[in-house]
Parts: sequence; structure tokens; C-alpha cells
Amino acid sequence: MPFSDSYARPIEYLRVSVTDRCNLRCRYCMPEEGIIPIAHDAVLRYEEIVRIVRVAVSMGLAAGEPLVRRGIVDLVAQLAAIPGLEDLSMTTNGMLLERYAGELAQAGLRRINLSLDTLRPERFHNITRLGSLEQVLRGREAALEAGLRPVKVNTVVVRGSNDDEIVDLARLTLLPDWHVRFIEVMPLGTGEHWSEDGVVPTTEIRARVEAGLGPLISVPNETGVGPARYYQLPGAAGTLGFISPVSEHFCHACNRLRLTSDGLLLPCLMSDRSIDLRTPLRTGASDSELREIFQKAILAKPRGHQLAEHQLPECLLPMSTIGG
Repeated sequence: MPFSDSYARPIEYLRVSVTDRCNLRCRYCMPEEGIIPIAHDAVLRYEEIVRIVRVAVSMGLAAGEPLVRRGIVDLVAQLAAIPGLEDLSMTTNGMLLERYAGELAQAGLRRINLSLDTLRPERFHNITRLGSLEQVLRGREAALEAGLRPVKVNTVVVRGSNDDEIVDLARLTLLPDWHVRFIEVMPLGTGEHWSEDGVVPTTEIRARVEAGLGPLISVPNETGVGPARYYQLPGAAGTLGFISPVSEHFCHACNRLRLTSDGLLLPCLMSDRSIDLRTPLRTGASDSELREIFQKAILAKPRGHQLAEHQLPECLLPMSTIGG
């Protein structure tokens, strides 16, 4: 996707949602009863996703829980076979990872982002409402054994919920193959919303880590296409990443578009507009016409969001639909 937006940001990453369905009910994402699912015939078919990615060529898999969608391994294999694809990753809650890790690696998946907000079994079940910490940790080990490296752990930090585990989670990076990324909670989704009282700023997270474990050393050449800034503890085998969408937003360096499972192209996670890709796709649009739609979305990217000013777009979609 070799295009730049109106603010000279190169757009080279497409984050694709393959489903809005999930086998967990994380409190900051959706209500306990779940959300009304997108109609089956409105969800993009795998051949449609493959065609879109062939046009875009650089992507990741996310949103909902991708492993609950039937045939996901076949989709990974088709995407991995696209010429010029530089990276193929998946964000998962890990509940089904033990079952699928080997097949995903054989299909061509390269790495995993694993959602893990606590190391305490009872708290894990409370946050996710349905999850098993032991099952997720087994999934992580299975991914590593299958060669899906790195496995990066994504931890959404919420004050009063799991912020007392910041140091414990950071300490894991002293061990081999542990890479932890702390993410500021955003006021998104259809679950429980936190005001600014729930946000633990990255500066505070870093201060707690350094007070408990020592000074952090910057890792300037850490690979990745996302917004995290990476550090290491002295002598650590793994890395610590910080993603600060609220206190220190990274809009100036944003390089991505998002595609929802029902074919909406979003210029921004906080987008107050979306561009329909499914309709032209299903009514015979050519590849060149699809590229024009991508260019339109790229030019529609805003300069930044207003989360710090407590402003949300009126038509914001649920996080389980958009993906992170």
C-alpha cells in the first residue's frame, strides 16, 4: 500500500477484522450478554478478504476473536501465499491457540499478539467473564513451540482493575520469549466505560516499572509496524512496549487502515466516517476501482483524535467490530 495521506504519513498496514464474534466478554470491550452479531451474509467471505488484501498487500488479523471463525487456517494459508506480503500476524485472546498454533504456523502465520491483562486466575476470569488463564498460557507455549515468534503480550491497564500487577507483568520480560506491551485503556466498546480515572498514563506505568525493577533502556530498532515504543530492563531477554493512545497519542506516525468484518474501510480507529468496500466488491468493481477506494480512505485520514479532550466521534463502532 505505497501511498501517503494528506499529512505525508505513509500508509502501509491494513488491519483486518475477520469476525465480530468472540468467546470472551472482556469488561472494557463488551457487555456480559455480548453484542448483536453482524448478519452472516454481511460478513466478508474469505475469497473477498483475500482479494482485498491482494490489492492492499500489507496487513494483520484482528478484532473479535479470529480463531472462532471456521476455516481461519485456510484463510491464513491463502493470505500467506500473496506475493509481496511482508508480514502476517494475528491478535488473539489465546483461548483456542493451543489447538490451532501448529496449523497456523504451517499455513504461514509469522507471529502472535496475545491479549493478557492479568496473571491471577480468578481475576482473569473476572475480567474476561468466560476465560481460563491456564488455557491462554498453554496457548502461548504452543505458539512458541510452533515457531510463531515473537509472541507479544498485550496488557490493557485499568486503574483499580489490574494496575497493581504492572511490575509483576514487566518482570516476566527478564525471562526468555516474554515480550509485554502495556496499553492505556481507551473509552471504547459497548462494555463498561471508564472515565479518565481508569486511565493509567504511560508515564505512570513506566515510573512504577522503574521503581520496582530498575531503569529502562530504549530499544530503537525493535521491529514492528505498530505504535509501541520499546524498552528493556537491564539484563532482560525480552522487551517492554508502551502504547499510549490517550496521554501521548501516536497519530502523527499512524500508518494503518482498518477493515471491519462486514467490509467497512476505516481511515482511523476513531473514525467518524467509514467507506463501504463490500458493496463495490460484490457488484463487480475492478482492482483499479478498489485501489481508488483505498486511496479515498487514505486521504480521509484525520490529523488525529481528541481522546485527551474527552471527545469521541458520534458513530464510533464497537471495539469488537473494529479491532485494536
